[in-house]
Parts: sequence; C-alpha cells; structure tokens
Amino acid sequence: MVRSTVTEDVQSWIRQLIVERGLAPGSPLPTEAELVELFEVSRVSVREALKALQALHVVEIRRGFGTFVGSLSLAPFVEGLAFRAAVRHRNGEPSLYELMRVREALETGLIDSVVTTVPQEDLDVLRGLVDAMEAEAAEGEIARSTDRAFHLALYRSLENHLLSEVLDAFWAAMDQVRGVLGDSREDPAATCAHHREIVEAVAAGDRARAVLAMSTHFDALRTRLAPER
Repeated sequence: MVRSTVTEDVQSWIRQLIVERGLAPGSPLPTEAELVELFEVSRVSVREALKALQALHVVEIRRGFGTFVGSLSLAPFVEGLAFRAAVRHRNGEPSLYELMRVREALETGLIDSVVTTVPQEDLDVLRGLVDAMEAEAAEGEIARSTDRAFHLALYRSLENHLLSEVLDAFWAAMDQVRGVLGDSREDPAATCAHHREIVEAVAAGDRARAVLAMSTHFDALRTRLAPER
C-alpha cells in the first residue's frame, strides 16, 4: 500500500479544517505559523501543502494579506479532462467521442426534467440565443460561447449550481481541445434547427418531443466523432 506523504496529510487536514469550520470561498484561513502549531508539522510541509491546494483552487494565497479559501472551481478538473482527451486523441483513441457521450448522457437525462420548469423569461433568453446562432451561422460559424450559453440557460430553472458547473466543465474541456476536433462540428444550419426545435419542444411542454430533439442534436455530433470500426 502506498503511504501518503506529510504534505499530502497536511492538504487533507486543511480541507477538513475548511469543512469543519464552515468556511466559504474568500474566508481567511489560519496563518502558516498557526497551521504549523495546529498540525504539529514543519513550516515547509505547510507551505508545500498550501501551494498544492492553491493549484487546485482550494486555497488562495494573497501575498501580504494571508491565505484564504479559494474559489473551489472545477478549473483543475477541466484542465485535466482536456489534457487527457487531447493526448488520447493524438494516440488514436476515441477520447473526444467519449467526452461527447458523457455530455449526451447528462443532457438527454436532464431535458425531461426541465420541460415543465423553464419559465417564460428563460424561454425568451433561449429563443434569443437561437436567433444569435442563426445570425452567426449566416456568417459561416456559430460561436462556441453562444452554443455553450444556450445549454447553460436551458437548465438554469433547476437551480442546481453543481449541475451547471459540471455541464460547463465539459463545455470548457471541449473548447480547450477544439483545435484537434477538425471537421467534427455539425453544419451550422443543422445546429440552429436542432436548438430551435429543443426550445419549441420545451415551450410546448412536450417531454417526448424535447428528448427526441436533444437526442437528434447529439446524434449529429456523435456521427462526426464516432471512432472508425
């Protein structure tokens, strides 16, 4: 069995301290000296642990001001996911296809839940985003940010912040590896049609139609990313 290092133990203790004290992003943490005394370890171990946690957005070190609870964002997860997908793609593995399948599983499973929860103001936002897509498509390419905003707005009524972060993490990962996608995106006109159908199905409160519209959208995306048999 692989034993953890002192630095890894300190990282775990700092995380536990944040939870036990009910600290939130931006809350001040004990000083290095206080952590040394609390955990009975060296200053070097505390310093290394804090640097490692800063890279994970668990803590934020502000020189001259102290150490605070970090943003706790999923950015490190996105970086790792994107890097993994890019490396495996370059080695001939269907990593981008797999990434898309995870997104598909999340969204096709969720669309049924939002059909009766999306308020009129969100429907207006969604229709406005489809209008923006159509304008961009007329120029040759739909902005990834517009497409991304659509999918985030679609599930906003669920009021699940973790869900929104996870969905956005997969979008961000796809954005980071889009340089290796080649011709993997569907036709802009088809993208607009799919998104328009999703909105109108949700607006009509038709679950079966909404699920079919979302599935059709991902079918087109998967077709271009599917590994060769």
